Amino acid sequence: MPNEADHNEGGGDKESEDSAQDSSEQSVRKRGRTNTPSPHRGASVPQASPPGFVSAEELMETAKGVTNMALAHEIMVDQSFQVKPSELPEGSLERRVKEIVHQAFWDYLEAQLKKDPPQYSHVIQRLAEIKETLLSFLLTGHSHLRSRIEEVLDLTLIQQQAEKGALDVGALSNFIIEMMGSLCAPCRDEDVRKLKEITEFVPLLKAIFSLLDLMKLDMANFAVNSIRPHLMQQSVEYERNKFQEFLDRQPNALDYTEKWLKDTLKNLGEASPTEASADPPAFLPANVHNQAYLRLLKWEHLSEPFPETMLMDQARFQEMQQITEQLVLLSSILLIVYTTTGEAISGVPGLMETLKNTVHAMLADMHAPSFNLQETLVTTGEKLCMELSQCLTQHGSAALSADQKNILMGQISATIKPDNTVRQLMDSRVQSYLLATLESSQHKTPPPVPGGLAPICKELQALAVRFSCLVNFNKLVFSPFYRKILQECFSSGGCASTKT
Repeated sequence: MPNEADHNEGGGDKESEDSAQDSSEQSVRKRGRTNTPSPHRGASVPQASPPGFVSAEELMETAKGVTNMALAHEIMVDQSFQVKPSELPEGSLERRVKEIVHQAFWDYLEAQLKKDPPQYSHVIQRLAEIKETLLSFLLTGHSHLRSRIEEVLDLTLIQQQAEKGALDVGALSNFIIEMMGSLCAPCRDEDVRKLKEITEFVPLLKAIFSLLDLMKLDMANFAVNSIRPHLMQQSVEYERNKFQEFLDRQPNALDYTEKWLKDTLKNLGEASPTEASADPPAFLPANVHNQAYLRLLKWEHLSEPFPETMLMDQARFQEMQQITEQLVLLSSILLIVYTTTGEAISGVPGLMETLKNTVHAMLADMHAPSFNLQETLVTTGEKLCMELSQCLTQHGSAALSADQKNILMGQISATIKPDNTVRQLMDSRVQSYLLATLESSQHKTPPPVPGGLAPICKELQALAVRFSCLVNFNKLVFSPFYRKILQECFSSGGCASTKT
């Protein structure tokens, strides 16, 4: 029935799967032909064998597997994951059609009840759905509640009462509301109370179905939170097996991952040149992996395909990349301020935090399409000069001179260039800290924060924890695939040798 319900197109769980399937199917369609060369691969990646076609059934089965894997992954890596109903856009055709269909159903139900004698066939069907939903909320120990629901919502007895004109829908409604009050989460108590204020049966039935849908979401989220601590090992194996199934159907599903690791090896080799007479440089697989993950924080998302094993976390890595860029620029500006003004402001209580908040507010939207970084840096320089002058005069020192202001504003504006010396220095230190976090994650001891990054210590540590958690989970799931790629690379002689 279109309970308010169909309302949410079948409930929160299905919508989450639908949403995940939309994105996963896009990835699958990109590789709809097995053994088809990836469209964006560079010349360094060997071409695959001639294309072979898959059936629509195989494609849908693959998409379903990827969808399930994506849902399991979200539950594990997103501690705030919740099943939520999706709302159709306001004013959209889909929303309008849905509203019309639902209203037509409830109008029809009301018309049936106004007949003489009233027709209860559809009401009984709705009561059967409510009974099934209430029973689904019960745990094993709820035998007394189960017996009461079975007794009061006895559909055979209700049918007989309806045929004899003795059906008391008011008493049934009160019982249903009472059961919902017993089974709902505390946050739904107010919603249950409002049900008691509805006097018309059809609006009441409609409101009951709406609240039952919310209770289903509450139950699903409770189950997710309850089982999450016990899911780690099972989730690792599940994701790995699901990806292997996907790889069996789409043999070229690791093309971008292979290129990502090979490019990392190439970059490491170029960064560590050896003498001609020396053996090729030796890289530990763990070091290669960590450097590869760091590269994801400098990824060109619009022009370079993301590694397949990281696709489910691409949005997270892109967000962390933006945070990293913001922290680098923030720390660069603060370093310039303190090196330019010298000892005059060192040790002034609260000044660093004030300046940091000013710069952070100015850079908050630096990745928005309409953001003008050049203008923002000029404005930031002006604001900082004003705040510094006020601080200096308050502490008995001379305000910044015109030359000092010009120098400070010029150096701040110069950080717009990626090759700016200060910006490169801060970027190198941030990258070093994140790398050290990955290397020390096994020992549970956070690395020391490099010099110059103390003002952003809290934000940097939070970023590092998030980054390392995501990376470590990815390693658990996909390390066998990475190991195989690197072994093939080393054995081919086209990459540096490795030590174990």
